[in-house]
Amino acid sequence: MTFGFRPASNLSRSHKYLSRYRQILTVLMKYGFGDIFSRIRGERIIENLLRAVSRKPEREKISKLSREARLRKALEELGPTFVKAGQILSTRPDLIGPELIREFEKLQDNVPPFSFDLVRNTIETELGSPLEQIFKNFDEIPLAAASIGQVHRAQLPDGHNVVVKIQRPGILKIIQVDLKILRHLATLTEKHMEEWELQQPTRIVDEFSRMIDKELDYSLEAAHMERFASQFADEETIHVPEVFHKLSSQRVLTMEYVEGIKASEISLLEQSGLDTALLAARGADLMMKQVFVHGFIHADPHPGNVLFLENNVICYLDFGMMSRVSRKQMESLVDAATYAVKNDEIRLTDTLLRIVDCDREPDRKNLENNISELLDRYLFSDLEDLDLSQILTNVMKVITRYRLRIPPDFYIMMKAIAASQALGRKLDPGFKYEEAMTPFLTRIKLEKLLPQRIFKDLFDVTRESAELLKEIPQETSTILKQIARGKAQIQLEHRGFETMLSTFDKISNRLSFAILVASLVIGSSVIVLSGVPPKWNNIPIIGLAGFIVAAVMAFFLIITILRHGKM
Repeated sequence: MTFGFRPASNLSRSHKYLSRYRQILTVLMKYGFGDIFSRIRGERIIENLLRAVSRKPEREKISKLSREARLRKALEELGPTFVKAGQILSTRPDLIGPELIREFEKLQDNVPPFSFDLVRNTIETELGSPLEQIFKNFDEIPLAAASIGQVHRAQLPDGHNVVVKIQRPGILKIIQVDLKILRHLATLTEKHMEEWELQQPTRIVDEFSRMIDKELDYSLEAAHMERFASQFADEETIHVPEVFHKLSSQRVLTMEYVEGIKASEISLLEQSGLDTALLAARGADLMMKQVFVHGFIHADPHPGNVLFLENNVICYLDFGMMSRVSRKQMESLVDAATYAVKNDEIRLTDTLLRIVDCDREPDRKNLENNISELLDRYLFSDLEDLDLSQILTNVMKVITRYRLRIPPDFYIMMKAIAASQALGRKLDPGFKYEEAMTPFLTRIKLEKLLPQRIFKDLFDVTRESAELLKEIPQETSTILKQIARGKAQIQLEHRGFETMLSTFDKISNRLSFAILVASLVIGSSVIVLSGVPPKWNNIPIIGLAGFIVAAVMAFFLIITILRHGKM
């Protein structure tokens, strides 16, 4: 399932998009984004639709809201595609700034549930059997409804209690239409608004398309659950719901029903007799193992996606979005923490620049100063007062200021750690998160010093160097062939020679000046000795004039040399 895009020029000819396009423009103008369309006038489809859009004053008091908050409210009103777009983009600091991320994290799925007849039809179409043959009981009232799908309780013929996640009927067509319109608007924005070229709206739409493509495939979520369960197979502190593969497909996901208390319901936890301090410690330990042991992380561990079961067991829900962390990223995080504790802004800056991507080299000195200011703000605070979420927000502000891009997986890792800390402190206000993190940071640092690891790194460097040397002749041959065919050009540009050339010019000018003075002296002497008239006091006037001019020129040459301090 992939989303292709129709060229922008064809969009205006497709009448099925016009109604939705007009609705999108109406909502965006309602929330104060009419300035965008005033900048892209001249496009026929925009001009035609704007004539049909209501220009009535907005009844809601939006003037007091920030531009980011108004955009969030607009997305919520525009429905499933836009809500899901904001939720997904809230994990992509490489695409949007920190202010938008904070607002998009507040997006809610205020979507009414779809009818049970549509639920039945989807299940029977996907699984190929009547609903009554598949399930012994099926609750017609959903447990929850969201933008992409909704969840129902059910019971299998063998007595297993399950929940069934059903994709919203028609959501694929809705998303396809919305994405085509978004792509068209993004193209127009880049064309008419130069200040948006850096954000690259078309790239944002393309990335969202790719990510929502995965969200719409429930078989991928099932695979995530099974991998997550396998990496914690020997852990008694965690439970991952079982997936029933024979009763699942791309649009239907059947999994074990788990009875527990949501992490957001702290008052119920206290009444249940569960040990909140132990749950805080276990939650931190599980997060550290996801990051530093397995490198496969639940991307959204907010309190609504975490259940607490009997015997203080933790259960994660909703595995639609996961993040993978490489060994290199783990070690970069450890290095950053180490240099931060040592208050070494130079090496911390080096580590940061290894992590991020950038189109151009930032101002290194100013970046170091900004990082030093961050260290001063947090390094001398009480560890118990440190808020990882706030630290991450301030780091993102610095990164955005210098137009750097942090990899999405690295950001999700940091965000998940911050969410784990926040939940741990909510469960146990005295919980020291750094104590849970320290053993894992120490282990990663020690692993880098193990002989086998050093030899492996040396072997990898040697192998990569050998492969590079092997590829050089072939790559050189390819480049030369392209040059010969006129498909490539070599342009040489001299840099750093300006000062040297200027010095040569001065030297040659002075030599020419000195030669001219000497010539005047010699010529004047010849004229004086030959006695060529006219004369003054028996001295040829032409020769005398030559001596005077030569003297003046020699005087200026000496003054120039003395002024530059070189004799």
